[in-house]
Amino acid sequence: MGQKSSAQFYEEFQVFSRKTPTSYAQEQFTLLAPNHEIALMMAQENFMRREDVCDIWVVKRSDIRSMTPEERQGLKRMDNKDYRTTKGYGYLARIWREAEQGMLDEKEILSWSKGRVK
Repeated sequence: MGQKSSAQFYEEFQVFSRKTPTSYAQEQFTLLAPNHEIALMMAQENFMRREDVCDIWVVKRSDIRSMTPEERQGLKRMDNKDYRTTKGYGYLARIWREAEQGMLDEKEILSWSKGRVK
């Protein structure tokens, strides 16, 4: 059996966590582990000493791919797409509030009967 060097044995893992089921995952730290299972156990032990979390993710750093500078060029916005931004919808909250105030509620409808209901 050949001996693996420590550089080949350990892999680098990024650890992400979420504080609540609806919160976003945030990168927390990097650790070295021989596989995913050990990396998850090490991350769990680390969080037992820190803060409360509801979910922990471990991802092999080599599996994370970032964009190349050429690919980032494709993210620049075109100037003729203003209609796709939501900044123009601020007035809708006021319109909905006015519409809800004009709606009939249960008490108002029942007040019309004034004792006619048996």
